[in-house]
Amino acid sequence: MDEIDRKIITQLQTDGRTTLQDLSGNIGLTSMGTKKRVERLIKKGTIKVSALMNPNALDLHPAIIMLEMESAEAMQELLDRFEQCPRVVQIFKTMGGYNLIALVIAETQDTLESISMEKCSLRCSKGVRRSEFYPVSETFFSPFLPIREGLAHKEWKVSPCDVDCPPCNRYETKKCVGCPTTYHYKGQL
Repeated sequence: MDEIDRKIITQLQTDGRTTLQDLSGNIGLTSMGTKKRVERLIKKGTIKVSALMNPNALDLHPAIIMLEMESAEAMQELLDRFEQCPRVVQIFKTMGGYNLIALVIAETQDTLESISMEKCSLRCSKGVRRSEFYPVSETFFSPFLPIREGLAHKEWKVSPCDVDCPPCNRYETKKCVGCPTTYHYKGQL
């Protein structure tokens, strides 16, 4: 990566809708040269231009979950189980006391409580030795997150984590809006 690549990335981070013409004016290349640079950065997997969402603007509630898994197998099972979950924004594998850290979102405070402790929770997965759950009170520097809206298709009977919402007490008492992948879902994702 050279200085021109850095300028391209900085400009696209500021405004992902920047035209090639404006971008080329900023970096001093032709539009064709700029296009080739951007395409090369994308092809190499250095950048991806996509829409991020602001949870505050959507009245969503983020939280961080720290998990200590008992084995690599348990970790992989958890990752496989929640791969298609629209509430899991990102999961990071770490080296330390907790070996997984997840960023999750929920539509309401009650739903956030549900995903912190019910069967559909990362924390209730097989192989979790210990966990901590931290609702996020404020976000600094950039409010935008890569929320996986495309997974909220409302088509399945049972969620990807294999939990059926209607029998759940919190769903029945309207303290959870259900899973965004199922047709039982009553939230805004």
